[in-house]
Amino acid sequence: MIRPIDLLRQGRKEELWQMCCGFIDLSMEQFMDIQKALLLEQIELLKNCELGRKIMREAMPATVEEFREMVPLTNYGAYLPELANKNENNLPAKVARWIRTSGHAGTYDAKWVPISEDFMAEFEKVAGGMAIFCTCNDRFDLSHIKEHQKALHMIADVGQASGFLCDLIRQALGYDMLPSNADNLSFQERIRAGFDEAMYQGLDAFGGLSSVLVAIGEQFKQKKEKTNVKPLLSHPKALFRITRGLIRSKLARRQMLPKDLWSIKGIGGGGTDNTVFKTKVKELWGRYPLELYAGTEGGIYATQTWDYEGMTFIPTLDFFEFIPEREWFKWQLDHSYQPKTILLDEVEAGENYELVITNFHGGIMTRYRPGDMIRIISLRNDKLDINIPQMVFERRSDELIDISGFGRMTEKVIWQAVENTGVPYVDWTARKEGLKNKPIMHLYIELKDNYINSEKNIAAAVWDELIKLDNVYHYNIYGAYGAPENILGIKPLTVTLLPQGAFARYIIQQQNEGADLGNLKPPHINPSDKTISLLGTPGVVVEEVPLKEAAHATTGTN
Repeated sequence: MIRPIDLLRQGRKEELWQMCCGFIDLSMEQFMDIQKALLLEQIELLKNCELGRKIMREAMPATVEEFREMVPLTNYGAYLPELANKNENNLPAKVARWIRTSGHAGTYDAKWVPISEDFMAEFEKVAGGMAIFCTCNDRFDLSHIKEHQKALHMIADVGQASGFLCDLIRQALGYDMLPSNADNLSFQERIRAGFDEAMYQGLDAFGGLSSVLVAIGEQFKQKKEKTNVKPLLSHPKALFRITRGLIRSKLARRQMLPKDLWSIKGIGGGGTDNTVFKTKVKELWGRYPLELYAGTEGGIYATQTWDYEGMTFIPTLDFFEFIPEREWFKWQLDHSYQPKTILLDEVEAGENYELVITNFHGGIMTRYRPGDMIRIISLRNDKLDINIPQMVFERRSDELIDISGFGRMTEKVIWQAVENTGVPYVDWTARKEGLKNKPIMHLYIELKDNYINSEKNIAAAVWDELIKLDNVYHYNIYGAYGAPENILGIKPLTVTLLPQGAFARYIIQQQNEGADLGNLKPPHINPSDKTISLLGTPGVVVEEVPLKEAAHATTGTN
């Protein structure tokens, strides 16, 4: 089997482009033909394994249409206990590797997902494409792709999805990872050792959460202002790099930045906060981060290309279905409702959809809901002549607040943290917001029993409890990168005290508007702007008017 690295070594660069990036030149009809053909192959694999039959509830679909009609939508709970136990005997194909991500607090500690050999082989091609898109300026531009370029290891280990992707890119295009020996090093130690090696070996590429890239860049900038050149005397290349960087910064009349030291050829970005931090990444490192839309359960779903705008779907790893937002709202009201799905050739520009995936190549995730809401921004990329719908990540669709650098917090975790503070309260609601262009969790809370305290003190108390609960629930998937306040530069939590009676008035207004019983109270997680506005509106106190005065006022005088 020909792999990307084989084509690179043989100088067959046009074939390398077609293998890894050729999907952007598919027509919509060709894209859907690939999707449907691979799904039919996957259906047969599911039929022939125990867990596949369980997931499909013993249905035996023969067509794509029957598959969508007969097989239920799933969440991770449908794959338990088999995946938690790593039971490989009842899976569709031989497992090459297991990868993990955080679980659901109080339900399961971690999500384990099997990667089949065929899936990994296809994933390697896609990963190579991501590295190419990071560096290219046009179609067939492979001028920055060669073996043994230096890449900094700035993400998780290979047991997690981001580390696994990094390892596939290394295999696909022959990158040399810095530091050269990262075994048994903590994340911080790995970054420090990697930068030390990059000073004399050079640095061509790296990737990670955009918020982390900014934090590391800022820390690096501050560190280099106090650089001790004596240790560099034994590495002339490092001394030359520092000298050149100082000259560049002086000519630009500013502090020295990482981009003064290295001419980075490619940056892979990601995380829910990429749009917030991408300009800052370019300011520090000299390039925009290429945004990927990926997940542990299905690999890479979509990617930006060299225009760094909308993301293009990838046809060869997963079958895509989309739950229109109106269907998702119906399901929110009644979880027994099975929302209808549409396919990629049926989506509309400007609409939001919840993504549903089915793994190809012997994966197990089937009509699986990762919990993401995406927005289709256009049906094609006119600028680059790509005939596939373009998307952006909109938000988490499930009951989670996802703050890059802080974690994925459920209603249960936040509620328990509030309870554990001992602060008497009526009710609360929380959502993700931005503060000084950085993501935070904003907790809105109404106190009771005439309890008096400051927003600052309550925020500190809730913060302390959240940190304690991470030791129990492990909700912070970014913990390897360090403390949240170090990653983001702030504690990503703020508190607003709501006026007395805020929740009671909200319930009365909902009743007056005819809301049903299930919608009288505001949601605890991710309330709308309208809900926050209603909760924050102080009550209008109307003085009671004596009956005689009222009668006189209504008759008036002319």
